[in-house]
Amino acid sequence: MISGAVRDELIARYSEPHRRYHTMTHIEDCLAQVAASTDMDDQQRALMDAAIWFHDAIYDASRADNEAESAKLAAERLSAAGAEQPFINEVSRLILLTAGHSVQADDVIGDGLVSIDLSILGAEADRYDAYAADIRHEYAHVPEPLCSLTRSGPNGSKRRPGQT
Repeated sequence: MISGAVRDELIARYSEPHRRYHTMTHIEDCLAQVAASTDMDDQQRALMDAAIWFHDAIYDASRADNEAESAKLAAERLSAAGAEQPFINEVSRLILLTAGHSVQADDVIGDGLVSIDLSILGAEADRYDAYAADIRHEYAHVPEPLCSLTRSGPNGSKRRPGQT
């Protein structure tokens, strides 16, 4: 469903110079995880692919409406491509879930998307460290003490989950 001019537009967006982590590498990694999944039917896979392609399409780390704007862009582009409204609505809903990464217990596809989007948090140390540096670059406008407070654990630790 994501092809031609829309694909080119999204690739251009993910190549914007202010991006370090939220790039095509992130999208390709997420798409590869969907492709490797054995617990999705074709409809779920199509929804996940579309949501992944669009979920960070609008990205400005100084704004709080990136996901909402990305969902609007997805709805516009998918509608123009002839997608059915229920499909568009579900893709938009999935994109909006990536704003807070919180899903209902029975939302299997939403949980899958959020888990894939956040999978970098469980990556090996080198990949995680590169992610952390890239995110810090994207949030360079946030003073270090504030950034450190908002990205540390509840006890102030900066350890990764599972790290001793």
